[in-house]
Amino acid sequence: MALLTRKTRSWLTPALLLFPPVALFLAVIVFTSFQSVWISFHRYDGFGDLTWIGLGNYEELLQDPQFFVSLRNNVIWLVLFMLAPPLGLAVALLVNQKIRGMRIAKSLFFVPLVLAPVAVGVVFSWVYTPQIGLLSKVFSLFGAEAPALLSDERWVTFAVVGAALWPQIAFCMVLYLAGLNNLSEDLIAAGRVDGAKGATMLWHIVLPQLTQVSFIAVAITAIGALRSFDMISVMTAGGPFGSSSTLAYQMYEQSIFSYRFGYGAAIATVLFAIMSVFIAWYLSRVTRNDARSS
Repeated sequence: MALLTRKTRSWLTPALLLFPPVALFLAVIVFTSFQSVWISFHRYDGFGDLTWIGLGNYEELLQDPQFFVSLRNNVIWLVLFMLAPPLGLAVALLVNQKIRGMRIAKSLFFVPLVLAPVAVGVVFSWVYTPQIGLLSKVFSLFGAEAPALLSDERWVTFAVVGAALWPQIAFCMVLYLAGLNNLSEDLIAAGRVDGAKGATMLWHIVLPQLTQVSFIAVAITAIGALRSFDMISVMTAGGPFGSSSTLAYQMYEQSIFSYRFGYGAAIATVLFAIMSVFIAWYLSRVTRNDARSS
């Protein structure tokens, strides 16, 4: 009986500790995800009954020009956000140097990470403001007039992505700093004995040890780009004329302001499918590379 009790305790305690988070994940994430997919096949205003329309919402998506504008903007976010991991690595390599005053520089680079996205959006809205913003002051030094980026349909998405990159680079920097602090000193010493230094040391000794960190940085950055919402909400509210909207913001706009929860759920389902395809492709690439290296 004592042996049975000991065996029972070996799995009962972990099971009890895991039950609350697993139950919360199933209730908040998994169940609501399936519910969102189910709602996407209905016409629903958030208050009345669900009305089954099948693929009606998805057919409307294919005829909605705003959906393709939002989809294009998500692609722009994804492509430009991929600059965050290499730039974060570059900053991490810089601030990881043992130079006097580098701790202060490290703190300054860390600041964007602790700021709320709303605060970052407000700051960059002022930076981009014509006549009085920081950007206009820089342009005035060269006798030029700063463009109104947030009012220009051609450049507004790039301006918002530029603002969002600031904290994302800081996040990647922190990840790479943690990885740099866990590098194998034996491998580095062996590389130095073989004459490796500079770019050779970085490419053949340092970067292979940062593979897992890079995987996390790229995956989180890609997910952040695909679900971009808060910076758009603060800086442009999807404008001008919907030119800066993304799928996440269009979903919010259709559901909350237009009371079209079924249509918003269809947009959310498409966004979820895109994220799933990207993550599956990325995981397959990483798994294949790990198999080759081993």
